[in-house]
Amino acid sequence: MSQEVHTQITPDEIAHTFEGAAPTAKASDYAPEDWITLIVFWLMAGCVFLQFFTRYVLNDSYAWTEEIAINCLIGVVFLGSVMCVRTSRHIQVDVFYHYMPQRMARILASFVDVVRIGFFAYACHLMWRYVQIVAGEEMVTIALPRNIVFYSVFAAFVLMLLRAVLVFVANMRRGYSVLERPEEFQKIED
Repeated sequence: MSQEVHTQITPDEIAHTFEGAAPTAKASDYAPEDWITLIVFWLMAGCVFLQFFTRYVLNDSYAWTEEIAINCLIGVVFLGSVMCVRTSRHIQVDVFYHYMPQRMARILASFVDVVRIGFFAYACHLMWRYVQIVAGEEMVTIALPRNIVFYSVFAAFVLMLLRAVLVFVANMRRGYSVLERPEEFQKIED
């Protein structure tokens, strides 16, 4: 094993590393579900702030803010999962792909894509059945149907399924996936 050599870095050198130009954000890099997730997130943040303000400043909290914030969190989680599917950012183990032959890695990565598509298709089916079972429920603290939450989760699963199919097609055209060459996908973000 070779010994690592560590050189001293001064605080000034560290500070100068942050002086580079910040990456420019382009609206075209984001999909519609990203913007919807951002809106739901800020709605949730507004409910949490209102709950905090009414509880600790006014000493008379609104009961509905907690339920709305929880339901918004459910939306953020599932819509955020759509973003993760689109950008291949869910937790994955890619170390095995570095130690197996390229052809076997390609077959295994394609298999993972097909299993992902099957999982999301089955999740859509289950969520649709669940929505049908609890169709008449209302929220506890506010007179709104719970279907709003359940349909948003169902829509998120449908979007995850569509994004998974698009990722699979892109991986097939490209000839590799993030599992096989994670460094290629890292370059896109920089």
